[in-house]
Amino acid sequence: MSDAIKVERDGKVLVVTFNRPEKKNALTGEMYVALNAALQTASDDDGIAVVLIAGSGGVFTAGNDINDFAQRAAGGGGVSDSPASAFIRALARFEKPLVAAVDGLAVGIGTTLCFHCDLVYASPAARFKMPFVDLGLVPEAGSSRLAVQRFGWAKAAQYLLLAESFDAEAAEKLGFVNAIVADEALLAHALEKARVLAAKPRNALLTTRRLMRGDGQPLYDQMEAELQAFAQAMRSKEAMAAFMAFLARPKG
Repeated sequence: MSDAIKVERDGKVLVVTFNRPEKKNALTGEMYVALNAALQTASDDDGIAVVLIAGSGGVFTAGNDINDFAQRAAGGGGVSDSPASAFIRALARFEKPLVAAVDGLAVGIGTTLCFHCDLVYASPAARFKMPFVDLGLVPEAGSSRLAVQRFGWAKAAQYLLLAESFDAEAAEKLGFVNAIVADEALLAHALEKARVLAAKPRNALLTTRRLMRGDGQPLYDQMEAELQAFAQAMRSKEAMAAFMAFLARPKG
């Protein structure tokens, strides 16, 4: 398992941490493999009731590692069978509660994975952004459907089409996060809420969650349509130009 993904057990809670702070926790293919393994472990282990996802170094995640993306696009690598695609499919189909503790940047998948979480807590420094269009790409993880359902058309267009960022206060008003918690208390607060969930009667908890989510097939279909469109977009001149411009930016 990648050292850049830290997996720890806290009783019935599996804590999964993005642990690549020197790169703002940008996610590589290797990290996605580790994330998939963590979700599989949580699914298979009856002793695990809840998964908590967090970042490190004052950042949730800056999204996908653009170097990885550029190399895959240049090499003709597949999208639908990539570790990243496997992760978002696993996330959407995961049957146990998911909790997120978001501090600092939450870009791309850092925002879209939160749509699949049952509880999301954010620090005042949290900033969410879905910059897919700016990169010549399209949304993923079902966000083209879930953002409209959660935010309404106008705000979804603001954050997906204009690709504007939104802060923790806006996220709370939108019902995207449950509460804003001081950064020094964020992880402890999220972990305590995860423990509360884990202590509840398991069958009642899982059944209620399943009933709340309803029929998942329309979402799964939308995700597959996104992946097909994403694969086409990655091969486009627009995307390659956006990747190269991003990589050419001064670092620091």
